[in-house]
Amino acid sequence: MQHRKLGSTGLDVSVVGIGTWQYGGEWGQPFSQAQVDAILDTAAEAGINLIDTAECYGDHLSERLIGDYLARRRREDWVVATKFGHHFHGNFERDQRWQPAQVLTQLDDSLRALKTDYIDLYQFHSGTDAVFFQDELWHLLHEQQRAGKIRHLGISIDKQGNPRQVEAAHSIGAGAIQVLYNRLERDAEQNAFPAAQAQDLGVLVRVPLASGYLSGKYQPGVVFAADDVRRNHPTDTVDAMLREAALIQQNEVPAGVPIAQWALAWCLRHAAVTAVIPGCKSPQQVRDNARAAALLDDAEGNTP
Repeated sequence: MQHRKLGSTGLDVSVVGIGTWQYGGEWGQPFSQAQVDAILDTAAEAGINLIDTAECYGDHLSERLIGDYLARRRREDWVVATKFGHHFHGNFERDQRWQPAQVLTQLDDSLRALKTDYIDLYQFHSGTDAVFFQDELWHLLHEQQRAGKIRHLGISIDKQGNPRQVEAAHSIGAGAIQVLYNRLERDAEQNAFPAAQAQDLGVLVRVPLASGYLSGKYQPGVVFAADDVRRNHPTDTVDAMLREAALIQQNEVPAGVPIAQWALAWCLRHAAVTAVIPGCKSPQQVRDNARAAALLDDAEGNTP
């Protein structure tokens, strides 16, 4: 496993992390504490130290599972990132909660769920400019930093990207951003990476396997289970992405290299990217994803 500094935060993070939305129960599979323990123990064995979660992944459910694990391990061995701004009230249903008092409640609830005194990276979670540009909000968060509850602030940019928020990161004291980026969806190269590099922001990449379309598991015409969120993706869009993924595997992925590992390494080769945070449902997926770090020594790769 390789590690990199997360921009100006100075946090030392593994280039492959663990995304944990799936622990919130919305992806058709409930997770027991024993399953999460096995996944995170495997991550630690592989040299992974970065966990990304959010308060709205099952009304702090993901955070609680992680917190119960951390309470029985060395907290200082992990970099824990979570998010604020949304409140879970049903599968893929959220209330917006951006007022400073609401955010303070969310922060304290996250600390309790995670069974920790501090959060390494506390991220604004995919909100509009109207709620982002609130002086009162950032004043509150800076107070919580001084109190020791938050080490660093970050911004998780929405799927469409938001250059204004990225450009404002330094001025509001954020040291990292999180963006959607993968070989099939490259908007971040224009709407986030230039400003991130100019400000020495760490960059965490979510959905690096394009919702599994770069995993090598699916072919055009696939029918997802009724409780799989991808069932709601337009069929034409899914088929087009899978056809493109097949061409990428044929023309870009070296022989003998799993496309999923290649796709993670592809993201990591961009000079702006610090780490990828793919979701992991099993210890084997953790091991497979961790092997992407070994591909970074290859001469072939992403040349954006």
